[in-house]
Amino acid sequence: MEEKKKSTMRWILEWAGQKKMDYVWSVILGMGNVIFKIIPYFLIATIVRMFLEGNKDFNTYLKNSICIAISFIVAEFCHSLSTTLSHKATFTVLSNIRKACFEKLARVPLGYVKDTSSGTFKNIMVERIDSIETTLAHIIPEFTSNLMGPVVVLIYFFTIDYRLALWSLLPIIIGFLSYFGMMIDFKPNFEKTVNATKDLNDAAVEYIDGIEVIKAFGKTESSYAKFTSAAKAYANSFISWMKKCSIYHALMMTITPYTLLTVLPFGAHYVENGTLTMPDFILCIILSLGIAGPLITAFSYTDDLGKIGVIVDEVVGILDQPELNRPYKSTSVPKDNSIELSDVKFGYHDKEILHGINMECKAGSVNAIVGPSGSGKSTIAKLIASLWDVNSGSIKIGGVDIKQMSLMDFNQKIAYVAQDNYLFNETVRENIRQGNPNASDEDIIEVTKKSGCYDFIMQLENGFDTIVGGAGGHLSGGERQRISIARAMLKDAPIVILDEATAYTDPENEAILQNSIAKLVEGKTLIVIAHRLSTIKDSDQIFVVNDGNVVAHGKHEQLLLSCSLYKDMWNAHISVKDTVKEGE
Repeated sequence: MEEKKKSTMRWILEWAGQKKMDYVWSVILGMGNVIFKIIPYFLIATIVRMFLEGNKDFNTYLKNSICIAISFIVAEFCHSLSTTLSHKATFTVLSNIRKACFEKLARVPLGYVKDTSSGTFKNIMVERIDSIETTLAHIIPEFTSNLMGPVVVLIYFFTIDYRLALWSLLPIIIGFLSYFGMMIDFKPNFEKTVNATKDLNDAAVEYIDGIEVIKAFGKTESSYAKFTSAAKAYANSFISWMKKCSIYHALMMTITPYTLLTVLPFGAHYVENGTLTMPDFILCIILSLGIAGPLITAFSYTDDLGKIGVIVDEVVGILDQPELNRPYKSTSVPKDNSIELSDVKFGYHDKEILHGINMECKAGSVNAIVGPSGSGKSTIAKLIASLWDVNSGSIKIGGVDIKQMSLMDFNQKIAYVAQDNYLFNETVRENIRQGNPNASDEDIIEVTKKSGCYDFIMQLENGFDTIVGGAGGHLSGGERQRISIARAMLKDAPIVILDEATAYTDPENEAILQNSIAKLVEGKTLIVIAHRLSTIKDSDQIFVVNDGNVVAHGKHEQLLLSCSLYKDMWNAHISVKDTVKEGE
């Protein structure tokens, strides 16, 4: 049976957690605010009656005036405490929403994250979630008070003179009919602005991230045109929507507050024909002034409620993504660190990339995967690293299917070093510590010496305390890779996957890096993907991949004799090296 979709309010209460009671007390105090704001109307009515009846007792007037002042003070106290509690609950909601999103992204396949622009995630998890704070924090106490207050006043109004009460509603009804005119096509119009905002964010992030390439190739004008086009579309989506709403909004704001347009003439008529007393007429005038304003404020939140619904749907769109199929607790323990792929098939969307991969890597062995660009080498590495789930077939570690292992247990088994490893905008020390959060500063220094990083780190402006910049942008590609290898060494996982880990290394530092890798993988199961075949020719086993299939495997000498593709790749590699030497 299909699971019933949760309402927006159910999601909000779920994210509120233990702070739900803060919302409950916020509502109760909001109702207290309503009650103490209504009391002055009754007291004013008493004062008006006394005055018109000729009562000259000053003390009675003073007592009622003091009660009015006290009522307003208590009402403001209730309102202040109510909004304080609702703000506390709301900040908990926002925090829990963001935590849920970030934890979800750690559990979903990498493909979903790669297919969604960083600008979209940033927009949803930062700006969009933040934009509902004001509404959530104020809507419960203020919507409650601004809606309940006029209702109670109107009930009291009907007890005095139902005719004038009905006449007072006429401008309000006409005004709110105009308001509902603004709500025509609200959802598609709002979704249009949401999409325009996403496009603008994506264009801005793309422009900023690619500014170096844009400047280098003189594409500033054309690239900026894409951003300005997105900005204009963003502005036009709001402008066109506001144009549709402007007439309705003007009518609502003009007509709704003027309840006196009907109360004054008809009330005067009823006084004249003797069906309404003057004190009651004045009281009706006072009451009519207290209806429209709060209702306008209350209904102004309906637009924000609609926005909350759309934003919650966006967040739920992330939370509903399928996760990697892993148990909370491992059901089996691998007997060793061997790796086996059996008939593994995998594809992005509807396009199959791998067509039944079979591989066996013995524990403690060095295994290389080579092949032309786009053949599926990195995809195999990412599947072994569990960044995606296979579409069919299985991947086993030590005879245990990785789907039977918890992500925590599995991650302790794997150290993955990619071609373009990400460094956080933190110090060099803290980036290396990502490999083992419990490592001491001495452990970090020791591992950098083993990985050949220590000398270049000490030459940086602040040594280990140097901030590497966003994505490690303050360092060269080779420096980022060496820090990534140090981070992997600190993790000390029994299985190491190197996906083009030496791609950015210059010839001077390649020997250092190869020596670092040798220390990193000592006694471990290694899978290495490389274009430089000379770096993997001594591997225990080399797998040749072409067009998503393993076409051959064996040692270097065997493949030179049995696999024409490998032989051609080797000859091309050797000829390039010879050409480089001649150029030197």
